[in-house]
Amino acid sequence: MNIIILGAGQVGTSLAELLSDENNDVTVVDLDQSRLQQLQDRLDIRTISGHASDPDVLIQASIEDADMLIATTQNDDTNIVACQLAHVMHKTPTKIARVRSPSFLNHPELFDRNQNTDAIPINMLISPESLVKDYILQLIAYPGSLQVVDFADSKVRIVAIRVRSGSLLVDKEIRDIKNHLPSGIETRIVAIYRKGEVVMPVGSAKIREDDEVFFMAVPSAIPAIVEELRRYKLRPSRNIMIAGGGNIGYNLAKELERQHQVKIVDHNIERARTIAETLDETIIIHGDVADKSLLIEENIDEIDLFLAVTNSDEANIISGMLAKKLGVKRVIALVNNQSYIDLIHLNSIDVAISADQITTSHLLHYMRQGDTVKAFTLRRGAAEAMEVIVHGSENTSKIIGKPIGEIDWPMDITIGCVIREDQVMMAHRDIVIEAEDHVVLFLTDRSRAKEVAEIFSPKERTSWF
Repeated sequence: MNIIILGAGQVGTSLAELLSDENNDVTVVDLDQSRLQQLQDRLDIRTISGHASDPDVLIQASIEDADMLIATTQNDDTNIVACQLAHVMHKTPTKIARVRSPSFLNHPELFDRNQNTDAIPINMLISPESLVKDYILQLIAYPGSLQVVDFADSKVRIVAIRVRSGSLLVDKEIRDIKNHLPSGIETRIVAIYRKGEVVMPVGSAKIREDDEVFFMAVPSAIPAIVEELRRYKLRPSRNIMIAGGGNIGYNLAKELERQHQVKIVDHNIERARTIAETLDETIIIHGDVADKSLLIEENIDEIDLFLAVTNSDEANIISGMLAKKLGVKRVIALVNNQSYIDLIHLNSIDVAISADQITTSHLLHYMRQGDTVKAFTLRRGAAEAMEVIVHGSENTSKIIGKPIGEIDWPMDITIGCVIREDQVMMAHRDIVIEAEDHVVLFLTDRSRAKEVAEIFSPKERTSWF
């Protein structure tokens, strides 16, 4: 696939790393030649120095051959104009724009060409700040979770939990887990990570203390499963402190303040005043989030959840570790630098999230062959979950009409569930795959994504792998 990325900032760089690793032809455009040189030194890509919305620069980037244009510069107008140019000049099939301004985000009709043929020709808008906010809200909805991902229009979710000592499921075989859950609760464990290594979730595998378990369930069943894995009943976070009053912190507070006691700490007095004028229930504090005396004065030991979402990785890490030391029960920190994430000890910061990885995950299904509805990276890019639609017939498909247990799946793939119309069926070997089923699966090796596409795509039977 030929892909042009406009902007070599954090999002653009993250996308370039992901896409170049998957054997795409990637071209990155940016005005900063030093950034481009750094990228070219590390990645097998082409770089062009120039303005992202200059028609001549787009021609130089071979817009006529591009399958996809991803505009990720810091300027909304530049991203929108670049997509418009790509459409007018060469009808580029897929156009994605990073947009931050609420003025655009609050008017999706401007971009919906299904409703208005004169709409701006952009296939998808991405707002990293909004994506991070929604991601954190999911973590808050399920206390103790490390990651939560929706599939099939939220009919089913994958949740990651770290198993604690004393859990009823410790040392139990996966096949016996159903006997320890409340009646009517169904789940499917799709992956286990133990000390960074993958444990394939076969029936005889045992869950151990401190395992990172990825399970799949319908939303209503998740709280009961989490309680069994975590040992004790987890109460919702009532008192929440947010470090950073930027777009993410402000919008989180706006969503949370009706049902939670929320405080925001921000070092910028003008910003603090601005958000104080627009939030009704949130307490706004002007100060340094890494000031120990300030946190103590604000009764940090009574805080259930500390969210560090400033623009600085360092400030988020330091304030998060300090909050944990001062008695906060749970800390979630926004950390984009991968080397920082690898150094964070789990007993200091409970969950470290990356805006770049969250954003790239929301674009991943565009990069996948076949009819992939959703694809999402897990464990900071180490694994991937996908929702794929089965097309074809028994004559053209490798899997239609066959029970799951009789299909020769690659060893790194775990089938999680099958969604047929509105019914969610946790995977077991006797379920027969039908045309138009949605299948949610887990890949411990992301390089297998191409094989998944081949399995699900209808065609004449030849060699399978």
